[in-house]
Amino acid sequence: MAEHIIYLLGPYQIPGFQGERNVRVYLPSEGASAEPAPVLFLFDGQNVFHDDPSYCGGWRLHEAVRDLADRGLAAPVLVGIDHGGGERLSELSPFPGDGSDGRLDDLLGWITSEIVPAVRGRFAVRGDPAGTAIGGASMGGLAALYAHFRRPDVLGAALCMSPSLWFAERRIFEFVAAQPVPASSRLYVDAGAQEDDGSVLRDAARLVEHLRGRGYGEESLRFCPDEAGTHSEDAWRRRAPGALQFLFAEAAGERPGGAGAPEGSQQAA
Repeated sequence: MAEHIIYLLGPYQIPGFQGERNVRVYLPSEGASAEPAPVLFLFDGQNVFHDDPSYCGGWRLHEAVRDLADRGLAAPVLVGIDHGGGERLSELSPFPGDGSDGRLDDLLGWITSEIVPAVRGRFAVRGDPAGTAIGGASMGGLAALYAHFRRPDVLGAALCMSPSLWFAERRIFEFVAAQPVPASSRLYVDAGAQEDDGSVLRDAARLVEHLRGRGYGEESLRFCPDEAGTHSEDAWRRRAPGALQFLFAEAAGERPGGAGAPEGSQQAA
């Protein structure tokens, strides 16, 4: 088997944030490709690949992606964006509250204006919203959900693992309800029953119920409750392969750009 190669971009200085951070990119296959691959941008990039940069162990998503490619399934390019250490809470918060300034819009603006174009310019990735996803776990899962509905013109899919929907008095529910359903929208949501006495799973189920009521079917929304799941890197690592397989599997008859999107969907302004 070929060696896993992870490209290091940066270090970057994000306007308005302290310090520098790196961006790591993994390609499911090297060399010329018949067509551009989908791409998944991930928060907390230190946790995406190996154990060393991570506080509690890496997800080893590159191994899951390589397995998808070896099986002939859609395999995304992975882009892990490092968090800012002590600024992590503020930069992943959509709203002020719970000790955060709520600066996700600033981080998201930098991702969409600088990192997305940089990756598209250097690597063979898709440039349409349906082929461009964003993801994370915990606060990163909340940030991914918000980012999808905030910038569906760029990010047409989201990987939301154990999302911290409780944050800032659950304002994310009001935000999502106020947004039009994106023309291209595929969502993966999960949570473990052992997380915070089941409250994370209950919040996730509430979100899914809302989205089902707005027309999301099985082809556009996957909900995976995990009865044994804890709020941990181990649980997210275990669930990640199935999440990736769903998120990047083309639904029957679906074409990049929104065909097959939930009923009543609207194109972002």
